[in-house]
Amino acid sequence: MAEPDRRSPALRTGPGRLLTFFYGLLAVAATGRSVFQLSTMFGDAPTAYVLSAVAAVIYVVAFAAIVTDHRVLAVLACSIELVGVIVVGTLSYTVRHDFPQTTVWSGYGYGYGYLPAVLPVLALIYLARTPARS
Repeated sequence: MAEPDRRSPALRTGPGRLLTFFYGLLAVAATGRSVFQLSTMFGDAPTAYVLSAVAAVIYVVAFAAIVTDHRVLAVLACSIELVGVIVVGTLSYTVRHDFPQTTVWSGYGYGYGYLPAVLPVLALIYLARTPARS
C-alpha cells in the first residue's frame, strides 16, 4: 500500500511546489558546500565555514518542516534563516577579516543569486497565507 502524501494540498502545486523545490535545492547546495569547506579548508576561515554548516542545517530543517506541513517549525526555521542572512550579510561587509571566504549568507546570499535573502520572506508570507493541512 502506498504511503499517504504528507504535504499540504497547497504545497503540491504552484508556488508551494516552487517553495519546496528551492528549499530542497538550497539544502543540498549548502550541505555540500559546508561539508567540503569544513573537511578541506576549515583552518582558512573557520567562522565562515561553521556559518555555512549552520545555514545548511537550517535549510534542511526548513525544507523538512515545509514539506511535512509543520508550520511552527517552518516559521521558526525561516525566521532564523532571515535573521541569519541579515546578520551574516551585514557582518560580511562590515567585519571582512572574519569572512575571508564567503558563506551561503555572505553579502545577503549574492553567491546564490540573493535567493537566501528572498526565500525566507516569500516562505513566511506563503506560510501565513495558506491553510494548514487538516
